[in-house]
Amino acid sequence: YPPTINHPAETEFARRVMGELVGAANVQEFEPTMGAEDFSFFLQATPGCYFLIGNGDGSHRVGGHGMGPCMLHNPSYDFNDDLIPLGGTLWVNMAEQWLNTER
Repeated sequence: YPPTINHPAETEFARRVMGELVGAANVQEFEPTMGAEDFSFFLQATPGCYFLIGNGDGSHRVGGHGMGPCMLHNPSYDFNDDLIPLGGTLWVNMAEQWLNTER
């Protein structure tokens, strides 16, 4: 896969909308990694931002996995259903604000 590189304007837009929803202190920025992601093909074709919503700290986690939940592509991964409304709200807010932005 090609590198997954976010575009600055779209990243700032996503960061702002996320911050409005969950508070800026809860929006984390991570250092680049060497992981492969097929979303990179979308980012080559059109400006965008690849981000993670997270899985929370709830009781949904399978025991025996240390301090945090398993990563997404792990057979023991357990999705936190309690976060579905938050994720849905984030996408709706992003769509509404994007469609109402002069470009």
